[in-house]
Amino acid sequence: MNSVQSKGTALVTGASSGIGAIYAERLAARGFDLLLVARDEQRLQRAAMRLRAEHGVQVEVLKADLTLKADVITVEQRLRSDASISLLLNNAGVAADGTLAGADLDQLERMIQLNVVAVTRLASAAAASFSQAGRGAIINIASVVALFPERFNATYSASKAYVLSLTQSLNAELCGSGVQVQAVLPGVTRTEIWERSGIDASAIPAEMVMEAGEMVDAALSGFDQGELVTLPSLPDAADWDAFVAARYVLGPNLSRNTAAARYK
Repeated sequence: MNSVQSKGTALVTGASSGIGAIYAERLAARGFDLLLVARDEQRLQRAAMRLRAEHGVQVEVLKADLTLKADVITVEQRLRSDASISLLLNNAGVAADGTLAGADLDQLERMIQLNVVAVTRLASAAAASFSQAGRGAIINIASVVALFPERFNATYSASKAYVLSLTQSLNAELCGSGVQVQAVLPGVTRTEIWERSGIDASAIPAEMVMEAGEMVDAALSGFDQGELVTLPSLPDAADWDAFVAARYVLGPNLSRNTAAARYK
């Protein structure tokens, strides 16, 4: 953040545990008041009491299940109407195990509602409110599987690729508005998401698993450096720059009035 003094309220989704809870603590330490959103109200209230005591900030709790459209709209309306909100952390998300062919499609639909639809509606509301105010920040938590979908199941990977694409496009739309946008692409992070989705995280090699606190601190460092896309575990930023450059090389030839010669 440009200032560690109170610069408004950070709305954090999925704030009751894991990455969201750590972001809430870090943002409170930076002087942000907090609006904590999650399904587990008791857990949120305990966190709120501790954060108020430790950091002297205002903390409000909003119980919401973002797989339910009515609850998403409640949070969305708060973003549109509360001028004190200056940062949105779109963190709430869930994973799923197994193949697409063998999937519980109702479970996948709930995941898409949370990982895609809720993220989109809240980002839209924040973009409208923040751009009108000429300030603010939107942080969307994606995943490295957006870049390597073959390594994980189809729907979760696709949902996180959506978050990355949404963030890149939104950044272009908000250029010059005073609103900062960031996508964070963690690798495997030690949180409750694995057990909730039925995935045995103990089978993942230890050298691939980052502690959530280290991940969030790296993501905030990337935010402070003005990164649009932050890959906390990528050792050399030049590798990402080369990936982006290769994508732009494709640009001029992605839409032409004739098919490529190899197709004729």
